[in-house]
Amino acid sequence: MSERRLLLVNGPNLNLLGTREPEIYGSQTLADVERIVTDAAAAHGFEVRAVQSNHEGVLIDAIHEARLDCAGIVINPGGLTHTSVVLRDALSGVALPVAEVHISDVSKREAFRHHSYVADVAVVHVVGEGVPGYETAVVRLVDVITGQADG
Repeated sequence: MSERRLLLVNGPNLNLLGTREPEIYGSQTLADVERIVTDAAAAHGFEVRAVQSNHEGVLIDAIHEARLDCAGIVINPGGLTHTSVVLRDALSGVALPVAEVHISDVSKREAFRHHSYVADVAVVHVVGEGVPGYETAVVRLVDVITGQADG
């Protein structure tokens, strides 16, 4: 296992960042997200492997592979947050620390977005900070991994 690699997972429709509902998600793109995460991780001596897919099984396979060479996972599951028990089980099953990120404040949106199947397996939660929230998630996750996090 690499103690200096993070897996960045972005779920369905996040490939449309920058054009999909910019009033909710902003104008930054998935490439911007990946750059922000890569830069934040590098500042702490970590590298990043990024995956985005609109297919649940692809995300689950990437999570399973992470147990072999990653120290933690930063994930924005997109709509799978609210529907996917199997994605939650994959995250739980690999026993890596998880940071859950949501660009918008899902608690202030439609009622079906208020429940997260990922929440109980994540040690870091960043919600409603826009794309910059990914950097917050990386920093907080690295602190957990390196033992620097507060209680």
